Amino acid sequence: QVQLVESGGGLVQPGGSLRLSCAASGFSLDAYLIGWFRQAPGKEREGVSCMMRSDGSPYYADSVRGRFVISRDNAKNTVYLQMNNLKPDDTAVYYCHAYRIAGDAEVTYWGKGTLVTVSS
Repeated sequence: QVQLVESGGGLVQPGGSLRLSCAASGFSLDAYLIGWFRQAPGKEREGVSCMMRSDGSPYYADSVRGRFVISRDNAKNTVYLQMNNLKPDDTAVYYCHAYRIAGDAEVTYWGKGTLVTVSS
């Protein structure tokens, strides 16, 4: 069964840290562009970070650059998002995403999300 499963969300105080994990099954993440998105209440889903398949170069949204780090462990078929110095504005459901082009088709998978709440 092809799926992405996120974990690691929870309640954290401002300034705290969390590490999100996204485990893939049914396909190999190393063949995909991988990324993290988030959706806050009442807002549209936005991109947070992604990692290129070719050279592993990471990209970050301005709002998280310097605080979040994306990484992948191909042996575990898992991608991570280390989130430091969290702020209340980081509160959202975080989704893992995998994407590649196969011939003329686009292949994309989404996880169901994990909730991160930053509050004192």
